[in-house]
Amino acid sequence: MHAPKIVAYYAAVLAVMFVVLTIRVIKARYRARASLGDGGDEGLKRAIRVHGNFAEFVPFALVLIALAEMNGSPFWSIHVLGSVLILVRLSHAWGLTTGVLRFRQVGVIGTFVVLLGAATHAVLGG
Repeated sequence: MHAPKIVAYYAAVLAVMFVVLTIRVIKARYRARASLGDGGDEGLKRAIRVHGNFAEFVPFALVLIALAEMNGSPFWSIHVLGSVLILVRLSHAWGLTTGVLRFRQVGVIGTFVVLLGAATHAVLGG
């Protein structure tokens, strides 16, 4: 078993995405003048959900990808899982923000595929 080095790159990129989503919530709160809750503002509500959904799924996915890397999964599979996770989280954020259902669906289904793939690799290793 070795320290997960590849997944650290993807975790760093996703951390930047998380900060961007957090800033979007802060800006939406300022515009809506709502320090708690969503104040009935649709834009703030969407920003909160994009941020929240990211916070709910991404850490778990990263843990599973790290476990897969530690258990000897091929480096290419770690790169595929990490890259796809970034792309589908961007898709989900775009779809939920703009209301374009197809992007949101791709984001949700893609996230589930990454979770299941990472779980499989975490258990089976290389």
